Amino acid sequence: MNALLCHAFGPIAELRLQQVPDPEPGPGQVVVAVRACSLNFPDALIVQGLYQVKPALPFSPGAEFAGVVERVGEGVDTLRPGDAVLAFAGHGGLAERCAVDAARLLRLPAGMDFAQGAAFLLTYGTALHALRTVAALQPGQNVLVLGAAGGVGLAAVEVAKAMGARVIAAASSAERLRLAAEHGADDGIDYATQDLRRSVLGLTAGRGADVVVDPVGGAFSESALRATAWRGAFLVVGFAAGDIPRLPLNLVLLQERRVLGVYWGDALQREPQRHHADVEQLVRWFAEGRLRPPITERVGLAEARDAIERMAARRVMGKVVVEIAP
Repeated sequence: MNALLCHAFGPIAELRLQQVPDPEPGPGQVVVAVRACSLNFPDALIVQGLYQVKPALPFSPGAEFAGVVERVGEGVDTLRPGDAVLAFAGHGGLAERCAVDAARLLRLPAGMDFAQGAAFLLTYGTALHALRTVAALQPGQNVLVLGAAGGVGLAAVEVAKAMGARVIAAASSAERLRLAAEHGADDGIDYATQDLRRSVLGLTAGRGADVVVDPVGGAFSESALRATAWRGAFLVVGFAAGDIPRLPLNLVLLQERRVLGVYWGDALQREPQRHHADVEQLVRWFAEGRLRPPITERVGLAEARDAIERMAARRVMGKVVVEIAP
């Protein structure tokens, strides 16, 4: 089979598309014929050795994907060959087949195609976990989303709207803000040309944002923290800008703000029942048309490496999906 392989942690450009043997399912595993795999920022980090998880070499990146069960291993009785599934495997999705623990699979919901399934679980799961479990978002509150045209950003926009919040999208261009508005953002701030803190305060009658979703880090995190309301929640989701900010703690003290970490990948292992409830809620919202996976680009497996490089350079919007023909 064909697979995009990482042989050593380093530059994304060193990923290679190669022929490798088909995987065998171990106990509790299934082999999935991958039909679509979406790209997420951790895919770029993991191949460079910059992520908190480091798979054994060589490996294929690709944290989430959708496809068809081909084979089942010993002890698997909940799935059978031919079942359409989506998966959060952590890595392995950028290949024609992937062996994955059955516990990491979900039957493809009704009305969802493979591309949508591949672009669904990680970003929407992260957004709902962040807003509902970590921040305890309430209807009517103001939510500021940084990097609002990215995968996690757009998911946060849609989930916050589904929870009854008012959403302020912040992004680096008018084009990105238009995309966020198409997915439900009520207001937009171009932080390349506007003062982020002043704009948020102006849009909230001086109150500030009750919840800030920050998957970007870098230069705008401090301004966003300064724009967080009294006892508001600042959610640290990721560092797509590449820089981990150092925030002055006096800004936390003065407004009794809360700075909260969001680590969905670990939370779903620690709290599986809560994760299952979140997935059920997300599937209901998808069926109601409230969630629309923002697929902005579709490429083949041969173009996946270049797409990962563009994503790492923040030159893509929404979700890029790698489609793999049967």
